[in-house]
Amino acid sequence: MGGTWLENTYPGCRVDVSSHLYNYSFFTHDDWPHYFSSQDVLLDYFRQFADRNGIREHIRFGTEVLAAEFDDDTCTWTVRVRTPSGDTEVLGAQAVISAVGQLNRPSYPRIEGRDDFTGPSFHSARWDHGIDLDGKRVAVIGTGASAFQFVPEIARTVGSMVVFQRTAPWLGPTPDYHAPVSNGLRWLFRHVPGYTQWYRFWLFSSSVEGGLPTVDVDPTWRGGERSVSAFNDERRALLTMYLEHMFADRPDLLRAAIPDYPPGAKRMLRDNGVWAAALKQDNVELVTDPISRITERGIATAEGEYEADVIIYATGFSASDFLLPMTVTGRDGVDLHKRWNGDARAYLGMTVPGFPNLFLMYGPNTNIVVNGSIIFFSECEAHYILECLRSLLYDGHRALDCREEVHDAYNEMIDAANRQRAWGASAVNSWYKNALGRVSQNWPFTLMEYWERTRTPDLGDYDPL
Repeated sequence: MGGTWLENTYPGCRVDVSSHLYNYSFFTHDDWPHYFSSQDVLLDYFRQFADRNGIREHIRFGTEVLAAEFDDDTCTWTVRVRTPSGDTEVLGAQAVISAVGQLNRPSYPRIEGRDDFTGPSFHSARWDHGIDLDGKRVAVIGTGASAFQFVPEIARTVGSMVVFQRTAPWLGPTPDYHAPVSNGLRWLFRHVPGYTQWYRFWLFSSSVEGGLPTVDVDPTWRGGERSVSAFNDERRALLTMYLEHMFADRPDLLRAAIPDYPPGAKRMLRDNGVWAAALKQDNVELVTDPISRITERGIATAEGEYEADVIIYATGFSASDFLLPMTVTGRDGVDLHKRWNGDARAYLGMTVPGFPNLFLMYGPNTNIVVNGSIIFFSECEAHYILECLRSLLYDGHRALDCREEVHDAYNEMIDAANRQRAWGASAVNSWYKNALGRVSQNWPFTLMEYWERTRTPDLGDYDPL
């Protein structure tokens, strides 16, 4: 159980959405120990939910889906799986729901010589707890969300650390990022009826939807790659002031810490001062020179070689490779990945023409980056999918197939809106974009709009079979 909270166990791993938003609306928790919970606490929450609702007994653990194929004659799916014993089994289903996520397949950089390094190396999402880092020379590639959390943790005990940065992240000041929830607030949650729900709503209304206007593109604004509007530029100024404060005593680090792209164009990271403190340690060095190759002894740039005992890749995930490595075959034998051709799209992020009764959760363009919790989207998607299945039961149809023109018009709208957000307008490299440069990850509108679109399926969007 637990998804990303099962797989990511690196030191310092925690959520960057408020704990009181990062839970199911129908299974709220009034005793979160921290405002932003750590990995072990979140894993325990999802395990508790599964156990209390009788879900665990319906899960087949250690089972990999190899392929799913739609039968045109019977309007059913055949799903081929590999069992824990290694055997292959074939299952039949009238509907298939994919909930494989986006951020679960580590992405490794294409750097020459990566296999030449003779010491241990691993990705942050596959942390090797058997390797003792104490006193070691450690090289970290990447300064994204994962590195931002584990670097301050391991910097305390490693012998030395070199952090290789390609693109500086914007830091969002969050003083209570590691803070425990106050005793007074926890008392209110436990003793005042409805307070937990009110607090959740207050967080939602005050901090969730308010971020979207800061990334809106003003077509008359001439901010270049610095900002996309006056509002966005004001935010840049405030965030820059924060960086200037954090690195006031290290002008060399300050120059490397100020991003050269608009706020919101890449994932912003929550910060309570530990990142700057870690980079300023005597045993830590930040390198911004591009990596030329990895050698037997470490990492080389044009300026020289940095020897290391261990290399840690904090280089993110293959987010744009939706549903890989599964083979998915729809009507008339069409292969889903050939249809997508590296540019995954779906109606509402959930349904694809020619693939009846295949529903995707956390599919294309359902990622939210400045305005909310993925839990909210998951609930909306689950509700929509169940309503579709309910309509099949009541109307007597075998399957629903999304209409091509509905799918295409929807995606044209999504693309146009994403181009009007900082992440679509900026040229900065980002996991929000696929290999073709299209923003295939992000939802560009408010959460309420997605909620409204998913409350009741418009059956006119589908051809019944």
